[in-house]
Amino acid sequence: METVFGMDAVLLSRIQFAFTVAFHIIFPAFTIGLSAFIATLEVMWLRTGRQHLHTLARFWTKVFAVSFAMGVVSGIVMEYQIGTNWSRFAQVFGNTLGPLFSYEVLTAFFLEASFLGVMLFGWNRFPAWLHTLACIVVALGTALSGFWILSANSWMHTPAGYELRDGITYPVDWLQIIFNPSFPYRFTHMMIATYLTTSLVVVAAGARYLLLGKFREEAMTMLRMGLGMLAVLAPLQAVVGDLHGLNTLKYQPAKIAAIEAHWDGSHPAGLVLFAWPDEEAERNVAEIAIPKLGSFILTHEWNGLFKGLRDFAPEDRPPVAPVFFSFRLMVGLGFLMIGLGWWGCWLMWRGKLESSRGFLQVLRRCWPLGFVALLAGWMVTEIGRQPWIATGILRTADAVSPISAAQVMVSLSLFVLVYFVVFGVGIWYVWRMIRKGPAPSLPGPETLPNRPLAGAQPDTKEAVPT
Repeated sequence: METVFGMDAVLLSRIQFAFTVAFHIIFPAFTIGLSAFIATLEVMWLRTGRQHLHTLARFWTKVFAVSFAMGVVSGIVMEYQIGTNWSRFAQVFGNTLGPLFSYEVLTAFFLEASFLGVMLFGWNRFPAWLHTLACIVVALGTALSGFWILSANSWMHTPAGYELRDGITYPVDWLQIIFNPSFPYRFTHMMIATYLTTSLVVVAAGARYLLLGKFREEAMTMLRMGLGMLAVLAPLQAVVGDLHGLNTLKYQPAKIAAIEAHWDGSHPAGLVLFAWPDEEAERNVAEIAIPKLGSFILTHEWNGLFKGLRDFAPEDRPPVAPVFFSFRLMVGLGFLMIGLGWWGCWLMWRGKLESSRGFLQVLRRCWPLGFVALLAGWMVTEIGRQPWIATGILRTADAVSPISAAQVMVSLSLFVLVYFVVFGVGIWYVWRMIRKGPAPSLPGPETLPNRPLAGAQPDTKEAVPT
């Protein structure tokens, strides 16, 4: 088999898909949470008439516009890759997964696009109630988009409602396909993750403005809302994650064994805090573990047993190290979010948030945590599914297109170059807009922001220092 730098077409195609989806996933996740935040601000402004809420909604809508555009662009690439690099996947699963992707476009993307123009450009052209309604519909559309995509992705982990004829899947029960066994847990887990990710960005921006002595009223609103979401949703995410883990143990036991680096299923599993999994020797090196706690968490019994990696043939095991370490990174960041949310709410309750500059300095630097946790969770989910592209139906190695390793390497190199340039510029624009801060007043018709990126232009009147 032809290889490039020791990598064949299958591995290179996996790397290329992982690279492009890693860029893509952060933008829809951010816009799902951000659209809900903007809709909430609009509703609060409509009810109270407080101008700073309207200012904040306009400000974050500019950030949403750029992020939404980057999400759409990166999503188109994902669709094309299924045909170019994974044609066997499209052939086998087109009957069952193809309609789900189509439903996402018809029911979600069209809904978002229909009201997006009103949301972006209708600030002083439509009644306030209509603009607020448009923001709510866009928020619902982004969530609905996540619904269909996660339904399709969850089906690949826990297939249901299909029959196999001549190696091709055919739908039998659409309700079982859509609401497959892992979907409720995966969808809930992902939606909470999007709101946590957005809350951390909002909190970091609010802390930055407060430290600079700028936009105090807007900053305090961002901190109250963001910290409140962290304090409530981060603990809830831990509960949902536990339920998701129990579901994964039932339907994907090999993934759980890799997450826990649990080799011997004949003994209760400890909760491994740190180790270096040695896949060749089938053991953990330098292990630090709490005896039997892993079994108690997963089986609710101190002496409970579940399958270890040795219970699966080597070719049926996922790569252990990336799953093991990614899971601990995700969980560690989750506990950090809980701590930040509760600490911040305690300071607010005591009226000491503004004077706690050390805590604000921590908050202003916490904006990447949600994105890192999101990507770590995605790595656990998708790498943990290997060697299957759809569990029990088709292996990843059998789903790749008949293309050479050299061809994939060329396209991968071009993707890396183009993505870093295009999305680097987009992220820079978002950073410039956040650095500039919320505009203090609503522009008149002659300065209507028909160009969302105009929000990144320097403010000639007053600039926020770094």
